[in-house]
Amino acid sequence: MKKFEIKIHDGPARLGIIDGIETPTIIDYRKIDFARDQPTPYNVPIEIAKWSVKETIKNAQPSRNEYAVIHGAKYLDLRVKCAMELENIGFKKLIIANGDELLTKPMDLVRLVVKIRESIKPDTILCFPYAEPPFIPILVYMGVDLFTDAICRFYSYLNILMTPNHSYQLDKYKIYELDESELYNYNKETLDFVIREVREHIKMGTLRNLVEEKAATSPANMTALRILDDEFQEYLQKYTRLY
Repeated sequence: MKKFEIKIHDGPARLGIIDGIETPTIIDYRKIDFARDQPTPYNVPIEIAKWSVKETIKNAQPSRNEYAVIHGAKYLDLRVKCAMELENIGFKKLIIANGDELLTKPMDLVRLVVKIRESIKPDTILCFPYAEPPFIPILVYMGVDLFTDAICRFYSYLNILMTPNHSYQLDKYKIYELDESELYNYNKETLDFVIREVREHIKMGTLRNLVEEKAATSPANMTALRILDDEFQEYLQKYTRLY
């Protein structure tokens, strides 16, 4: 794997290049080759979370895969430990586990992403595999580089249409009549638009404006931004544009 090259910062957000691909970007979840891990639910006793981290690190050591998964359940110190040890083994692409549940817990989400990003090297890539479109701008703003299209397939199966700001259950909101394949393609185009929009805002130095716009449309987004501003102002301010 070629080294990740950061071209521009806009706050902690990074516009970069890896293997000829501009980031942040969306990747095909079926093509992710990640080291064998030991997943757990998010809300488990600390003993189980410690076991998960230990087994994940042990399983990852002989692996030649590109990606490894950051476990530790709801325990921030375990997440950071897992990320740093996986990085020390040699992994430069790290996946944040339990992303779907983290999106419902804005405080945990912000603290986890920021603390991991601060603890690992700048050229280590963070992947958030399951993100709804309205959350992508703030996740990038905090330092996430990669997302997957897994949510597109899942939502098309559930007959849910994704837009940049909202998701609609088509059984209730009769916006379009689409079969599962058509809905999957529509949702992929939505994700593609959102990530292109984010990249352009980074280039223009206006990602913060986009993040604030999204916060106005979602209570969870608003809560995440407030926590980020209240607790991590130094983190937001220490990054400058690279020219």
